[in-house]
Amino acid sequence: MVGYNYEVKKVIVWVLIAVIFILVGWYGRVLYELPKNSNPIAQIKPTPLLKYTIENLSGVDFETSKIEIGETIFESDKFTSYKYTMKFSPDFSQNIKTVSGMINIPKKEGAFPVIVMFRGFVSQEIYETGIGTRPSAKVFAENDFITVAPDFLGYADSDIEASNIFESRFQTYVTAAVTLKAIASIEKWDGKNTFIWGHSNGGQVALTTLEITGVDYPTVLWAPVGRPFPASILYYIDEAADGGKFLIDQLADFGDTYDAGKYSLTNYLDKIKAPVEINQGTADTAVPYWWSDELNKKLKEEEVDVTYKKYSGANHNLAPAWDNVVENSLNFYKEHLEK
Repeated sequence: MVGYNYEVKKVIVWVLIAVIFILVGWYGRVLYELPKNSNPIAQIKPTPLLKYTIENLSGVDFETSKIEIGETIFESDKFTSYKYTMKFSPDFSQNIKTVSGMINIPKKEGAFPVIVMFRGFVSQEIYETGIGTRPSAKVFAENDFITVAPDFLGYADSDIEASNIFESRFQTYVTAAVTLKAIASIEKWDGKNTFIWGHSNGGQVALTTLEITGVDYPTVLWAPVGRPFPASILYYIDEAADGGKFLIDQLADFGDTYDAGKYSLTNYLDKIKAPVEINQGTADTAVPYWWSDELNKKLKEEEVDVTYKKYSGANHNLAPAWDNVVENSLNFYKEHLEK
């Protein structure tokens, strides 16, 4: 019986060896048939997300879309808030989608500068148009600025987002870049002044958009996520309902196919041509203040025109210094107005 088991094991071993040789021979033929200097993995495995690297997005001439103003959300004596929609292709195909958002337009006669606003993370289950931007947008609109805040795909009245979590993330940059071009369709825009505001993850969107467009949109950041990718999302992994298992699995697959550094904003800070103001609270636990310390340092090293303001004891929403922060932001925009 012992001899029988030994013979069976020998047969199994020789079969495995034969299979390995067959596979090695097949893989060798694949490598032989590939073009010289090509990446075998890239040839065998689909790489649909390559078009979203920061370098590749930097070469895109983003489409011109139109902001279609819809129903009134809110009205004051100084401005009116409307819902708006905008159609575009987030993946540069014939796949046209609609993104919704909120636009505030001053009531007085005349033409006005525009601030495009990118909010931080909000759960889709509780999100509604204007969350994350409404308070500061109100102050800006009361001071004669048009504000435009996209909801992003998957939120409010927008079409569904991409099924791949990383494609969905990268398409926020496409949404942002198209929105910045679409403001040309706003009747009361002054035709000269376009500004950016970003909070938390919206700060990450703002910085990446500055890199891929290369346009000098004066930009205010509140507690921006200015960390490398994917460390910037791993920090928040414990907030996931499954403890981050799904994200870790997806990251592992992403890392097997792509170079994460090509999607990391910290590797392309030299592309930023705009003046930037960073506002950071020292009591912020969602974006630790030393992240902004480091971001400020790196921007200065790349000779970006950056102003850094820290607020002692302020949290992630800049409370209790909020009034001071929004006033500083307003002054920054006024200082950079092109007359």
